[in-house]
Amino acid sequence: MGKLTSWFKRRPTNLSDSGQGGTNESLPPAHVAQTRQLLSKMKILPSRMKANQATDGKPLYRRIWFWAGLGIGGGIVALIYGVSLIDRTLPDQAELNAVLREQTLTIKAADGTILQQQGEATREQLKLEQIPDNLKKAFIASEDRRFKQHNGVDPQGIVRAGLNNLRSQGVVEGGSTITQQLTRILFLKQEQTIWRKLKEVRLAQKMEQELTKDQILERYLNLVYLGSGAYGVADASWVYFSKLPDQLTLAEMATIAGLAPAPSLYAPDKNPEAAIRRRNLVLLRMQEDKVITPEQRQAAVQEPLTLKSSLPKRVQVESPYFTSFIQKELPKYVSPNVLKSGGLVVETTLNPTWQKVAEEAVAKTLRNQGRWENFKQGAMVAIDPRSGEIKAMVGGKDFGKNQFNRVTQAQRQPGSTFKGFVYATAIASGKSPYDSYEDAPFVVDGYEPKNYSENFHGSMNIRDALTRSVNIIAVKVLIDVGFTPTIKLAHDMGIKSELKPTYSLALGSNEVNLLELTSAYGSFATLGLHTEPHGITRILNRQGKVIWSANFKSKRALDADSAAIMTWMLRNVVEAGTGGAAQLDNRAVAGKTGTSDEARDLWFIGYIPQMVTGVWLGNDNNRPTYGSSGSAAYTWHEFMEKAVEGMPVEKFPKRPKLEGRKGTIKAQTIKPKQVLNRSISSDDDDSEGETARNSEDSSSSRSRRSRRRYSQEEQESSNYTPRRRRRDRSEESRSSDSSSESSTPRRRSRRVESDSPPPRRTRRESSPTNSSDSSGSSGSSSSQPSWRDRLRPPQ
Repeated sequence: MGKLTSWFKRRPTNLSDSGQGGTNESLPPAHVAQTRQLLSKMKILPSRMKANQATDGKPLYRRIWFWAGLGIGGGIVALIYGVSLIDRTLPDQAELNAVLREQTLTIKAADGTILQQQGEATREQLKLEQIPDNLKKAFIASEDRRFKQHNGVDPQGIVRAGLNNLRSQGVVEGGSTITQQLTRILFLKQEQTIWRKLKEVRLAQKMEQELTKDQILERYLNLVYLGSGAYGVADASWVYFSKLPDQLTLAEMATIAGLAPAPSLYAPDKNPEAAIRRRNLVLLRMQEDKVITPEQRQAAVQEPLTLKSSLPKRVQVESPYFTSFIQKELPKYVSPNVLKSGGLVVETTLNPTWQKVAEEAVAKTLRNQGRWENFKQGAMVAIDPRSGEIKAMVGGKDFGKNQFNRVTQAQRQPGSTFKGFVYATAIASGKSPYDSYEDAPFVVDGYEPKNYSENFHGSMNIRDALTRSVNIIAVKVLIDVGFTPTIKLAHDMGIKSELKPTYSLALGSNEVNLLELTSAYGSFATLGLHTEPHGITRILNRQGKVIWSANFKSKRALDADSAAIMTWMLRNVVEAGTGGAAQLDNRAVAGKTGTSDEARDLWFIGYIPQMVTGVWLGNDNNRPTYGSSGSAAYTWHEFMEKAVEGMPVEKFPKRPKLEGRKGTIKAQTIKPKQVLNRSISSDDDDSEGETARNSEDSSSSRSRRSRRRYSQEEQESSNYTPRRRRRDRSEESRSSDSSSESSTPRRRSRRVESDSPPPRRTRRESSPTNSSDSSGSSGSSSSQPSWRDRLRPPQ
């Protein structure tokens, strides 16, 4: 046996079944077989022999099973790599919860109602339980009959759709599931590529793992495009039938469900015959799926297609001045990338009920007083001073014609409303409301302030000077407290515009906007605390997650005692001064009127503890008006009277004790280079005596007469009688309107500020400047009065 083994090892023979070897020598076949058997038992068969035996003499690369295994393995590796490559291009798992399309913006009011939408968004996001059951089943029967069974992709549905399309020689059924369609709506573009289809399949599988079937169906029914600008079933119900979804008939539901594959092809308003055929097909599938009975299907098929078209609700814009303001505010709170991607929902502070009342109040004033007092524009803003939330905003007469927002963009002279900050600085510096100043002719460094009435009142305390809006005393108080403390306090209270240190600052010569002026007066209502005015409470992303929320902290701008004293003084302005038209029946009101030079700007800023509201009336081209700030106070009253309905009555704090008060602001008295004080002439004394008597007689009935007068104006109609007008022509100088006409001719001053109405002008006296706000022809040298002057009631 040992010889045989050694002999075999020496020979390079390739033992084979044929007996052929590598040399001329060979063993007989019987010997070969015996040798193989023997070597196998001895476990010394050479490896070469084993390999040849395993392959029957053929190399591996010539074997089918080798290539099959290699192909399967490579396919698996390629599939894994391809899936990972696709996954890297897909949205994060957290984004699969998206409920809105990209490039959309939805702005909501405080009560959740939609004010404005931009992009491909539905006006009404419905919960699944709000959608009729037959409407849901119609979409499932039409688009994805195995919706409840598959995991995002339905191979059986793809095969069935292919066969049906071949049988019909056209595309009558799609293979995409509802989940696939939803992923395409939310994350993918509509290009017809294999890569997009692969991503769609993978996204659908991931979405099925992340969301329930009900969540997927709800999102789909709210987002699917159904033609004619309708996104979602609620929009489609309104656009085609002017109905809510739960008001639709079975035939109408099937019509809407049939739109999903090709809205332009099956649109009932453009192609009614195709729409009916598609509707009937959906009804047939519903019957086959045993969703409806044959009788229900037959009745629905026989129902005529009756349309009642409406514009999509999403194109409607409520409160456009406010929503445009919100859009300009968004970049303050979210990054440009977030804004660009869109899909945002912005929750705002707007109270829709108050907004409607504000719009009506401004429109009424422009329609009535505006016609006769020559102002064409008005604006109003209402703010909760405790939170800084903007509750109503009217930026002008007609947003469609002019998008300029007069609440936030118009910089105007505030007139006497700025006196509130001058006197607040004085009170905070330690002065008493009963400190007296001399109302007499006064020139400081060449600047000569004048009272509107051209009369002087002699000695007068601060409270009365504010009530009657006396210009000369306001300037003297400013000199005593200084420019810097006054400007700083105004800025701390909410004024953002630049304020220049000039003597005319006391009379409102520096321009501000209505929003900041109103917000600043709100600091009086909150005992000196100021909160930044804002219109946004929360911003949500596509997934419904809050990415920003308001967290504005109040800051101390004025000490509480000084704010309470100022409120006490400003209440007197409404109760016994120029703001009488703003009085409310059952609650105290504090506020200040303001009129700039030649009545170009008419203001009233007033407040109760829970709300501060500002009103401005005037012309965009700065043309003088014939009005008074009483019209602004009346507009304020019209709004607040309705806005406070149902609101608890809160009282203002009591006036603090005046004795022993210490100032919280250090006055920085101005040292003028030249001061000229003149004595009051005898004519002025006589006029002042008459003024005082008139004031005493009229103060008790001022509010009553104002209410009666404006009540008459509310009943104005086409047969309007001009005698009702022009009686409310005085403000703080109401008590002196008879004496001012007979006083000495006016002297020129460098600045005249007042709340009082300007003297009556005729077309001959007014500038012939052409303006869109003017009417009639310019004046002439003839003594014949114009038609407007003939209609105007006597003074």
